[in-house]
Amino acid sequence: MSWLALVLGLVGLQRLGELVLARRNTKRLLARGGREIDAEHYPLFILLHASWLAAIALSVPWDREPNWPLLALFAALQLLRVWVIATLGRYWTTRIITLDDAPLIRRGPYRLVRHPNYWIVALEIAVLPLAFGAWAAALIWSALNALLLRHRIRVEDAALAPRRS
Repeated sequence: MSWLALVLGLVGLQRLGELVLARRNTKRLLARGGREIDAEHYPLFILLHASWLAAIALSVPWDREPNWPLLALFAALQLLRVWVIATLGRYWTTRIITLDDAPLIRRGPYRLVRHPNYWIVALEIAVLPLAFGAWAAALIWSALNALLLRHRIRVEDAALAPRRS
């Protein structure tokens, strides 16, 4: 098995597992009276991440050796991603769900930077293709991600604003 196949397989499984966890947390939050904000843009994130992995798979020769320092950086980003998910716990989801009585999380990575998950994902989207020499995929999907995040962060900040005061 090639390194590319192994890494893409692991990332794909990780993302699918995260979607399962996110769906479970979303259902719980909605059952507690949460409201989803701007659901229309959500499928674009699913498309972005699926097409990102497909672009890497289609543009990189399967026998290409990875750039090990960049692959190590990507692995470190996965640890940061787990830190974000663990910090938010039952409030972590891939959608924008607001729950009026939920506390704003200000510990873990959230005490250091706003929207840490978005920073991590932005780095992931650039680093993984670069680890296999796919410069075009890194640039194109980073730009697409930036456009989606620009909108999402504005919507999320507006949804959280009443609870920030």
